[in-house]
Amino acid sequence: MKLKRLIPLYIIVTFIFTLMYIIFAAKPLAKEYQFTPIWKISTANPAISEAEDGEKIMNFHLGQTLGYFTENGKVILYKTFPDRAAISNSYYALYDSQANNIPFYTNKAELAGTIEASGYPFFIDNLIYIFLPGGSSFSKCDESGKILWTYEGILPITAFSAKEKYTAAGFADGTIKVFNNANGSEEINFAPGGSDYPVILGLDISADGQYVAAISGHNQQRFTLSHREENQQKIIFHTFLNSDTPYRTLVHFCKNGNRVLYNYKGAVGIYDLKEDKNTIIPIKDKVISIEENDNFVYMLSKNKTNYTVSIIEKTDTLEGTFSFEAESAFISTDGENLYIGKDNTISRLSVSQE
Repeated sequence: MKLKRLIPLYIIVTFIFTLMYIIFAAKPLAKEYQFTPIWKISTANPAISEAEDGEKIMNFHLGQTLGYFTENGKVILYKTFPDRAAISNSYYALYDSQANNIPFYTNKAELAGTIEASGYPFFIDNLIYIFLPGGSSFSKCDESGKILWTYEGILPITAFSAKEKYTAAGFADGTIKVFNNANGSEEINFAPGGSDYPVILGLDISADGQYVAAISGHNQQRFTLSHREENQQKIIFHTFLNSDTPYRTLVHFCKNGNRVLYNYKGAVGIYDLKEDKNTIIPIKDKVISIEENDNFVYMLSKNKTNYTVSIIEKTDTLEGTFSFEAESAFISTDGENLYIGKDNTISRLSVSQE
């Protein structure tokens, strides 16, 4: 009889314990990231279409081919080239090592102008540069190709970054120079130092020109972040890297300016300027491209013919990776879409949380 009277009590206690566990201990399942294929197109002798008004246009460069495609999977320009090429979302040029007076074109194949110099054109969005023979000098051009100003140096340029108002160049002796794009005046000249053999291997400048981030040196290689104070750069954060990168590498300010990513041998570092926090994420291969949207940073890394896409969330956590084999590849983003180019195909994926 006593046992029968205690049964309801056991049930009540069990119910209360279960309820408390659900409230205080149980955690909701994490959302999963869904990659939904939208379309896949071939770039091997594709049919050429016209872009509609307002349609987003992006560039591709795969092997010895380049061109432009739209968000809806239409190829609007396709070119093959035997020697060299430069391309951005605004312009492209085909040239060889002996080129002089180089014509360049818009993404609609219209002649934009002629760069009246010898060298190697370089486009960043709508910015136009030409690196002069010898590798120690460069010129900035206007939208017609006319030379606006020229920096003439004697030391090899080993890293380069350009934004709308400022251009930054790193050199073999470990110095960094910042130029005003309006007139080419040199506003900053400094050396991060800290290593036995100074050389700038990776570099980026913030959109407002106030911050410069760099990977520099050999034998005690380090990452530095500096801030402009009047006409001088003051290092506000630095860290020595646990391995030396023997090649040029990527440094990238995120669009909001709050984070900077830097790649070195075996890892990617992410420094958060607001939180004063440095996070290290293992990435075994060399990162060759960084793209971002409002939610994610995508990195494309390469080891011979193996490419890996790594996805990093705003919390600086690695959410996932996937790999594929290809001779050449690229990634690009637009809103929630991720575009992946692979040899002679381009795919569009929609990325969402579910």
